[in-house]
Amino acid sequence: MVTAHGALAQRRGWLLRLEAADGRLGWGEALALQPDQGATPGGLCGELAAAIQALPQGLSRPQIETAISAAPKSLAFALGAALAELDGLGSLGRGGWLQAPASAWLLPAGERAVEELERVLASGPSPPPPAYKWKVAALPARQELDLLELLLQRLPAGALLRLDANGGWDRATAAAWADRLAREPRLEWLEQPLPPGDQEGLEALAARVPVALDESLRASPALAASWPGWQVRRPPLDGDPRPLLAAFEAGHPHWMVSTALETGIGRRWVHHLAGLQALGPTPTAPGLAPGWCPQGDLFSADPQLVWQAAA
Repeated sequence: MVTAHGALAQRRGWLLRLEAADGRLGWGEALALQPDQGATPGGLCGELAAAIQALPQGLSRPQIETAISAAPKSLAFALGAALAELDGLGSLGRGGWLQAPASAWLLPAGERAVEELERVLASGPSPPPPAYKWKVAALPARQELDLLELLLQRLPAGALLRLDANGGWDRATAAAWADRLAREPRLEWLEQPLPPGDQEGLEALAARVPVALDESLRASPALAASWPGWQVRRPPLDGDPRPLLAAFEAGHPHWMVSTALETGIGRRWVHHLAGLQALGPTPTAPGLAPGWCPQGDLFSADPQLVWQAAA
């Protein structure tokens, strides 16, 4: 996968199995923040490894809750997810794990986007995807704007388009795209068009076209409570998932659930929250990157198979 930050070829992390005294199991997953981050001593993988190794054996429930409050966000997700499952999430008594609705289709960066769109429209899933997401800021802006015209010519009238710059545009480039898209009814949003630190620029751009925040939410978590537009929620990177679960169950608006390229253990959460989002006041297609996930037991919905595949 190519983004504004380069090619992403691998994802690192840990799986967690939490066993209660009565034998019940809860499962979690702790991912590095960026898919291409290696296990360097100063990187997030090193931080995660140190935090995991610091956890003592035989933790009590209060000790786990305390550990969550001090843990890196991805480890807090793993621990909170396991506790939620021990508390009954996903059980038959609580309705099981929800299935996600049809996902937006992820188009590759660069010129291959047009070819992939044509392929999907010719022989892709039926019914066709409700939205298409294109990774931009990977080529010179003028070249990508020309490709945008080709995409818009081929995009079905009823489909929506999301453009994800991963914070890779400057204000002038973002303004040029806004000039072209301000009256485009099929634009769903520009996703993180400017760097997370440019909050003023993001707010000014959002006055012209729909803007969805992604990386900004992790750089400045307080924005989750104040940003009036769409937010891209990636549960495995957002910390303890139980508050997120409660918010989705309560019908929080304008949150879209997206994959963080997790295994099947984390994906159960992503799909469940996407299912809840679809039942809320502002349903929209989740971002599950169909076609980009490898096959095999590591990505199974059965956590036992995922655990065995990772051994």
